Order: sequence, then structure tokens, then C-alpha cells
Amino acid sequence: MASRKRFSSEDTGDQDTPLPASKQTRAGDKRHVAALVLARGGSKGIPLKNIKTLAGLPLIGWVLRAAVDSDVFDSVWVSTDHDEIEKVAKSYGARVHRRSPEVSKDSSTSLDTIQEFVRLNPEVDVICNIQATSPCLHPFHLKEALSMITAQGFDSVFSVVRRHQFRWQEVKKGSDELTKPLNLDPANRPRRQDWDGELCENGSFYFTTSDLIVNSGLLQGGRVTYYEMLPEYSVDIDVDIDWPVAEQRVLRYGYFGRITPEVVRLMFCNISGCLTEGRIYLSVSGEEMVSINTRDTAGIRMLQEEEVEVMLLTSTVDPVAQSLADKLAKRTGCQVVQVGEEPLNDLKKMVEARELDWKDVAYMGNDKADVPCLNRAGLSAVPADAPVVAVNASKYTCHRAGGHGAVREFAEHILLQKKKAKSLKKQDRIDCSSF
Repeated sequence: MASRKRFSSEDTGDQDTPLPASKQTRAGDKRHVAALVLARGGSKGIPLKNIKTLAGLPLIGWVLRAAVDSDVFDSVWVSTDHDEIEKVAKSYGARVHRRSPEVSKDSSTSLDTIQEFVRLNPEVDVICNIQATSPCLHPFHLKEALSMITAQGFDSVFSVVRRHQFRWQEVKKGSDELTKPLNLDPANRPRRQDWDGELCENGSFYFTTSDLIVNSGLLQGGRVTYYEMLPEYSVDIDVDIDWPVAEQRVLRYGYFGRITPEVVRLMFCNISGCLTEGRIYLSVSGEEMVSINTRDTAGIRMLQEEEVEVMLLTSTVDPVAQSLADKLAKRTGCQVVQVGEEPLNDLKKMVEARELDWKDVAYMGNDKADVPCLNRAGLSAVPADAPVVAVNASKYTCHRAGGHGAVREFAEHILLQKKKAKSLKKQDRIDCSSF
């Protein structure tokens, strides 16, 4: 990026003062800040890892949600060479940099791809390279880190985490060398509480000026500093390949959107395809029967015990016989309601009648007609076998299929978020009382 010069009202004559890269601006004193997520399709460890479902979302969706909701970026991009990743990126509001074959090789570095992006987008002044495999990133991390560039004048800022691990020198197999400590004195081995530990890159993000990237070939340089993240937010799927363990961490510490459903008080759940697998059995006498999973009915009871009203939905398009609806109501303790071709039109009235906001509502659907409700509800989910149009609209995708425990899984997710919200409220009260 060409050098910028500043003129103040106190300048006289031809005096001009060159600015450091971190202070350089374009016309109008406004720099273009872009977020860039690198997501190549050829992951060696886990195929298409970047869009593999983690805790109900494509992996890349977690960081894109945080970037978009941070409101500090003029543009949010995903750099990829894969069609499916491109589709997912666009569904989260990101623009796509279709990287060239030259920077899509196994030997290509992140810097190679970022440099290509900068050359193709010269309007960008500051870039935040966000790692797709850091799903516990929150908007406040990005806001605070960027302010270190915009307000404090640094040229590059990268994320770190504090580790309390004693390191020893590696000894190659067959060598006669002895290992030796690298960061401690064994004769004065400190207690954990007496040692500050060490700062290690966690790879979540790297803020850098375009000038450093293009002219110096650096992601970290100039006036450089770090942004420390707490360990609970430092989840790296490149290292933590135990997917179930990573999911539990994300469910507890991940960012779930602008509106945190403090208390879900009402849940709508489709009978066909969610509570059941979508099949209707006909007896010889013509009686209709469905199969429901006891895990799902247990999940409904869990919600009811937490004072969440659960309503089961049947559609005029695919109605359930009244006798069957009555049996389901008795079995689950839920009201069974028939909705029209546009469920949202009917459900709006029920939400308003209970004086609730949609952020207090959870919705479980499984088809195109459910999309408006899936988008509107504070929490929404679809079974694992739902069509793509419903999956893209939901906030959580279950591992289990309809009629096979999906409702129980979503119930557990709702209760986990409720517990998390209560914990945050308690922490807020503790923080406030400290001042």
C-alpha cells in the first residue's frame, strides 16, 4: 500500500509527516477492514473438515457468525477452492475469494493465499485472517483486538493463550544426547500458582495491515502485539481432532448469535419427520399408527419439568388422524395443533397470545415450509435427515434422525443453553458487585 501523509491544522509550509502503516488511511479517513477465512477443500486429516457439522453448525459457520456479528468489518470473505464450501460461506453472508490453483496446493502457505487476496482486493487496508478451526471465537475478541490497531496504533495483532506447561528438549531416536529443560529449573520447580506460564499462539486470528503483507511478506511485523484469549475459548480442531470432545467445549463456550435465548419458554415441534420418522402405518382395519421413540418423549418431559411448554404440530397438508393426535397428546402431555401450509401465520398468534418474543421460542421442523419459523425462532433445529433447505435455515442440526432421538437431542441443547444463560447472568451480577 502506498505511503499516506497527514496534514494537520498546525502544519506550515510544505511540511508533511509520513504515517506508520497502522495509521495510514484512504480518502475520507476510513480504512477498509476485511475478515478473511481460509478454507481449502483438501483437508488431509478430516475430509471437508471446514464444513463438517460441529455442535449443529458447519465448522466454518462458527467463525463466520462471530465475524459478521462483530460489526467491525467492512467485508467478510472466505477463500476457498471448493464449491460446497463456497455455498456454505455465502449462506452465512460471506463473500467468496475463489483462490487460484497456484495457492491451492498442499505446499501453499496461508501467506501465499492472503497475498493473492490483497492483490485482487486493493481497497482493503487491514486484514483479519481468522482460522476456520477456532469455533469458540466471539465477536468481542475481534472488536477488542482490532481496537489495538485502530486506537493504539499497532500494525499487527495476533491471538495467544497462556499455557502452564514445562517444556523439554527433544532427543532424536538413537541419539546419545540427554534431554534438558527449556523453560524451568528442576532444582527450583515452581508451583503453578507461582508461575505466570508462557504465551503461545492459538491461531484464532491475525490482524495485519495490507502494507505488511504485500511489501514485507509478514503477518506479524511493524509495531506488533498480542491479544490474550482465555483457555476455554482456545479450541483448535487442527489439534483437537476428537470431534465429540470439541463439540462439548463449543456447546459450552461457543458464540450462539446476537440474541442469546435467556429462557426458552415455548417449543413447537413437528410430529411428522421430527417426533416420528415420517411414516404412518395402516392397520387392516384402516387405523393409522405411528412409532415414537421413548428417548424423545423423555426429552419432552425434561423440557416440561423446566417449565417449557411444548406444542406438537401437524399440518393440513399432511394431517394426523384426530384419534392419533389425541393419543399423542395423552402420551406426551402436549397440546397437538394443526397448522396450515404456512405454519408461521398460525404460530405468530400463539406466540403473541402468550406475550412472548420469538427469541423465547424454540422450533423444530424438517422441511421447506418450516424455513420461516426456523429463521424466526431464538433456537431452531432439524433432524439429521432433513433436506438441505431446512438445514441451511436452522441454527442447530441434530446428529440423530427424526423419530430416532432428534427431539431428545434438541431438548438437551435447549437446556444446556438455558444453563449457560443463567451462568452468564450470575457472573454479570458478580462482576457488577465488584465495583
